[in-house]
Amino acid sequence: MPNRAVSSFLLLAALISGCSRAPGIRAAAPRPLPEVDRVLIISIDGLRPDLALRARTPRLHALLQTGSYTFWARTTEMSITLPSHTSMLTGVPPKVHGVTWNTDQLPPQKYPKLPTLLETAKQSGYTTGMVAGKTKFSALAKPGTLNWVSIKLSGDAAVARLAVEMIHAHRPQVMFVHFPEVDQVGHTLGWASEAQIAAIERADARVGDVVDAIDEEGLTDSTLIIISADHGGAGITHGPEDARSRHIPWIASNPHIRQGYDLTRNARVIVNTEDTFATACLFLGLPTDERVVGKPVADIIPNRQLLYAKP
Repeated sequence: MPNRAVSSFLLLAALISGCSRAPGIRAAAPRPLPEVDRVLIISIDGLRPDLALRARTPRLHALLQTGSYTFWARTTEMSITLPSHTSMLTGVPPKVHGVTWNTDQLPPQKYPKLPTLLETAKQSGYTTGMVAGKTKFSALAKPGTLNWVSIKLSGDAAVARLAVEMIHAHRPQVMFVHFPEVDQVGHTLGWASEAQIAAIERADARVGDVVDAIDEEGLTDSTLIIISADHGGAGITHGPEDARSRHIPWIASNPHIRQGYDLTRNARVIVNTEDTFATACLFLGLPTDERVVGKPVADIIPNRQLLYAKP
């Protein structure tokens, strides 16, 4: 077939397929820090920012000094576990990803309508892992998207042990770890109770276990660690449009990013949970669906204006 005929045929085919074409994909942006090619996201379920600061949390406080942070980040309007975590890992709100349930019973949809960070990373050749302490996270474990996965009802100590074992055995390049106990104690004994403060302090130690495993494998230099939460709470519950539920901590740590930098120093920067996905995609050089509303938290990058400088 002559080249002109081939071009006409391909154009016609594109137009026909375009009539029902799904939303497009944004090309990956250049990775801002070539040294950083791994991402570890740790979520402490139900961690309210002020309580993280009130409690004795030496490991979280140490991460503040080795990275950038805000204690005024925002979760989704739903402010409940599974929808909010899905937004964290897809970069879109619940009305777009479709995960509006919060139980172990999977509806016909089963999985998010958009790919998670783990799925996108796996498709791009990265190895992926997940350890979660609530079984409802099976909604984020779409078959074929994870190299290694452990999702079971368990406490923070078991989650940390399994995560450490996974890191030492497999060294996933993109990993998500979920600690459940702070939320569980909040629902039984109350947010800001002495019991929850104690649970936060235990979770802090377990975060340290996972961070230490990264260091023991010699991966600290190349791993962007993001610590966050899905929601806060008050009384024994959490819900929409309550500042005590919607505000979450957001800490990014790596030797190559801004150190000891409070992101509120730039009044224009407001971190949303969807930005966790977008930030991870930027550092990994991953393409994203055009429906993604999350924006990379570019202020964590030293001399960040160079990232957007014209050639």
